Amino acid sequence: MKAVVSTASDNAVSRLLFIAVGACLLFAISLFACTGDTEGSGKDARILELERSIETLTSENTELQTEIADLRARLEDLNAQIQDLKDVDSKANWDLGDNGQWDKEDKEQWAYAKDGESSMQADTLEQTVRLVEDAGGQVHYIDHAGRGDRTVLVTPEEFVEGQTPLIVSLHGFGGNSFYQSMYIPLHERVNADGFALLLPNGVRDAQGNRFWNPTDHCCEGGKSGEDDVAYLTELVAEARKIREFGHIYFFGYSNGGFMSHHVACKGLHGLRAIASLAGTSYVEDSSCEGAPPVSVLQIHGTDDSVIMFGGAETDPGSGGERAFYLGAVDMVTRWSRIAGCEWPEDPRPYEAFDFDQDVPGLETEAFELGPNCADGINIELWRGNGSNHGPGYAETFIDALLDWLLDQK
Repeated sequence: MKAVVSTASDNAVSRLLFIAVGACLLFAISLFACTGDTEGSGKDARILELERSIETLTSENTELQTEIADLRARLEDLNAQIQDLKDVDSKANWDLGDNGQWDKEDKEQWAYAKDGESSMQADTLEQTVRLVEDAGGQVHYIDHAGRGDRTVLVTPEEFVEGQTPLIVSLHGFGGNSFYQSMYIPLHERVNADGFALLLPNGVRDAQGNRFWNPTDHCCEGGKSGEDDVAYLTELVAEARKIREFGHIYFFGYSNGGFMSHHVACKGLHGLRAIASLAGTSYVEDSSCEGAPPVSVLQIHGTDDSVIMFGGAETDPGSGGERAFYLGAVDMVTRWSRIAGCEWPEDPRPYEAFDFDQDVPGLETEAFELGPNCADGINIELWRGNGSNHGPGYAETFIDALLDWLLDQK
């Protein structure tokens, strides 16, 4: 997005310089012709035409100056919004205890911020709807009585009942549906790729940060997170009352990636595949025992300092006593075993991609599970060598992500 706006601005500047030079030349020609009129017969038709051309070019100069100022303002605004997203989510440091429990002593502050929540919800909703409508998506609203919130459902212009798939996109810690859509703009591809998109928002903590609770431990006095599996299941069911979808897919970033893995472990009806960016699951997660096999894409940067590629066996600050989250390879190993197969001990990448614009070269290596797995199940790892917690993804990543998700049938 940054490159597109910058290019447009550069083109406008080039046009302005070209017109300015042309105007100067025309003015010089006009001046010469006027001084050379020895008979005093006045301006001839050619001189009048040149003067009219100068007036037109001057007007175009003014319009171009306005256009350049507008493009520069838009570029600064978009860069600021994207940086805000990365800054907010990079502060995530999930202090979850044994088996993903919320620590009661350390988490007394984890209550829900009700003051001003309605206005903040309205702002997020309005921003999300504006993005979707600008991209040509059809907006529907899903009201959840239990939480008293509203979620945006986007459908494509051409919808096939019972076949058009639904992607549920989950934001990271401290994010929301607007930030998620700015960072990974799936809404821009709804019509082109023929899928529907659900953009939910997690509840708020005491500091106003939205989050998902990717554990079975919930609902104790409102301090440990709500039952987000039930919440998301109900949202999908309500969405199906609006249109009848085909396969269901989840994509989650960071905390949303944790939530996507947890939804898959709980076996949401109709779920075909999940893709998780910079989010894994917990070392001891009994909820995955007996989980139905699904296709899984784990996307993770090796330089992620928030949710580390290799995982964290203990919760920071816990004295080394409590198990914490798995690494990226551990996740694909877990899902491979659920599908009845083993992740290769020494896999070789089948392809390399240039996804992350912040890292030079073909930084992302793609690994996949070999044959002899459950029918139709595909487990992959996209390892971003040198990528951090918020990679600078461009259109090539969106293309590959959607191709992978929608191919899981």
